[in-house]
Amino acid sequence: MLVLSRKQQEGIVIDQNIRVTILEVRGNRIRLGIEAPSAVTVRRLELPVSRQQADPIDNELTLGSLPR
Repeated sequence: MLVLSRKQQEGIVIDQNIRVTILEVRGNRIRLGIEAPSAVTVRRLELPVSRQQADPIDNELTLGSLPR
């Protein structure tokens, strides 16, 4: 695992086409911005992966489906 320290408005690039930016730091919480191709799926790790375990609300988002 790579561990980095970043300040607000700083970020990282993954595989030349995924950009993660620190948008806001508030106490022990941060807001991340993720820019990636629309085919990339983003899933929160703490949520169930299996459809049988998941709530009716879809826990996966395809970045192309998000409002801009």
